[in-house]
Amino acid sequence: MKSCVDHMLDMELVSPLGVRVVVPTQLLYRTQDPLAVELLFHNSVHGLTPWIFARDLLTEGTRTPSGSGDVRIWPTGSRPTSLLHLLLSSPHGSAHLTAPLPAVERWLCRTYRLVPPGSESDALDLDTDLGRFLDGGR
Repeated sequence: MKSCVDHMLDMELVSPLGVRVVVPTQLLYRTQDPLAVELLFHNSVHGLTPWIFARDLLTEGTRTPSGSGDVRIWPTGSRPTSLLHLLLSSPHGSAHLTAPLPAVERWLCRTYRLVPPGSESDALDLDTDLGRFLDGGR
């Protein structure tokens, strides 16, 4: 059984002055962590920068402004040129990124075909994880 859904796309980092810089980004979903999505930002200087947050948050953000704190997501525009905005914050600063909304929605649909909504707990192997934890992580 397939355990991962990934997709490469170019996101744009938007500066406060409106300058846009292309950031190659890998969208990654794994059945081992069925509640989360991971965005891997490729940077020639710093290598990969990962951001992990709830798949449900990303899904909600494709329809309406969502999130608070470290991750805020909202859609703008109309098809086929609609955009998804992500505002990511950390103690080191914040980043405003945009991505083509239709591409993100298609990838999310693939994740839901792999692990349907409401069945995320079925994809978790809690017995194995609990056994490892109780055995000192071995």
